[in-house]
Amino acid sequence: MKIEELLRFMVQQEASDLHIKPMRPPLLRINGKLLPLKTDPLHPDLIRDMCHEILSERELEMLEDNRALDFGYSVPGVSRFRASLFYQRGTLSGVFRRVPFDFPTLEEWGLPTVLNELAELSQGLVLVTGPTGSGKSSTLAALMRLMSDTRLAHIVTIEDPIEFLLKDNLGAVTQREIGTDTPGFGAALRNALRQDPDIIMVGEMRDIETTQTVLQAAETGHLVLSTLHTNSAVQTLDRILDMFPSGQHRQVRQQLSSVLSAIISLRLVDRADGSGLTAAVEILRWTPRVSKLILEGNLEALYEEMENSVSYYRMQSMNQSLTALVAHKVVTKQAALDTSTIPDDLDLMLRKLLYSSENGDGDNGIEEGDLMAESLSDFSKIEELQEIKKLYDELQEKMGSELNERDEEIRRLSDRLSEYSSEPVQGGESERLQQENDRLNQQIQLIRQEYDAKIERLNARVRDLSGGSVAQGAGRPAPEAERKGFFRR
Repeated sequence: MKIEELLRFMVQQEASDLHIKPMRPPLLRINGKLLPLKTDPLHPDLIRDMCHEILSERELEMLEDNRALDFGYSVPGVSRFRASLFYQRGTLSGVFRRVPFDFPTLEEWGLPTVLNELAELSQGLVLVTGPTGSGKSSTLAALMRLMSDTRLAHIVTIEDPIEFLLKDNLGAVTQREIGTDTPGFGAALRNALRQDPDIIMVGEMRDIETTQTVLQAAETGHLVLSTLHTNSAVQTLDRILDMFPSGQHRQVRQQLSSVLSAIISLRLVDRADGSGLTAAVEILRWTPRVSKLILEGNLEALYEEMENSVSYYRMQSMNQSLTALVAHKVVTKQAALDTSTIPDDLDLMLRKLLYSSENGDGDNGIEEGDLMAESLSDFSKIEELQEIKKLYDELQEKMGSELNERDEEIRRLSDRLSEYSSEPVQGGESERLQQENDRLNQQIQLIRQEYDAKIERLNARVRDLSGGSVAQGAGRPAPEAERKGFFRR
């Protein structure tokens, strides 16, 4: 058995990771679950021979000296892999993560289209965060590919190891690997500032030295991209501050308040149909208000700021993204609650936005095919539909009030006409009343036509968003689409 054979089989099975450890069969992670192969357990000597076969002399020395080694490995025509070999209980083990040669764009990942705007930034700091395996590297690679495809810029990446291979297009890409091209992140980042970069990507902000240099690079007018293993924007800012002594916190908050452009936090959630995982996305962007909150250290208020800035700034909290996924029936309510770091708030949001009080089991939602946004995790389209629903309700109420007024006038005229029908009428009063009655009936028809036109304009926008009609004609019975799911009255 050889490593390359296992890696080829891993790709055939569409697994994300391969684990090898003594006295266990090889393990594949498929759709988030670690599954053993139906083979004999691996003997420690076999694992050692398999791993040594793919290492250079220098890499073997590093493995023995450090008792661990991270490196990139390619199987021609199959895939690249991010490998980590290490000793545990005195024996060699390893994990190989699949890194495809070709990788999806931001749209193909199903991420909110607002992330495309980050590729246009000329300076600042963009952080992509999330737990291990949440798609941080893939998202950064897609973002940098978009930059290389659309900008005349020099992109310098510092990675441990290099994962996705980026191609020069309009831009030029320089990729440096820790251990092979440079001794460490700090030195590589300092060197990068002298290499005429427009964009610098640092694989991970692991220590205070790297973080300080990242902030300084962003302050000097570069666009810097990096990652952190945190679950939310607020946790990310807390983690950065915790790297520094408390006496420097105000200075670091001041730096962050001026250079931070965006924090993108990713969490993977099991799909409701069992077909795999999908990403929920939290988005925090720089605004004067966000800058002020960071400077003041009022980080908890950022949750409310994200949730209140969906329409204008296209921010969204993780709970709002999870709500969008539940609304589209991509994930179950329980899976969303299990993923959320604030599940009580999410439960309240789901009940408030999606379900009536008598049906809170989460079965209802937006029907399959009625996709309201290119990204199913984008909450902004749900908010826009809420506004349309609000306008529809206001139009119905206003039209009903106007029609009631006209109906009341017609009723009074009918009563007077009935009185005149039983006695002689002088001066053509009966004819005048009949003309007034006809005029009011014409007004009613005009009111209905006017409001039907307004409702149709709202419907046209709803069709653009979802492919379905929510508000039918004014004065008509509420359609089935309106009585269930998102638009239940």
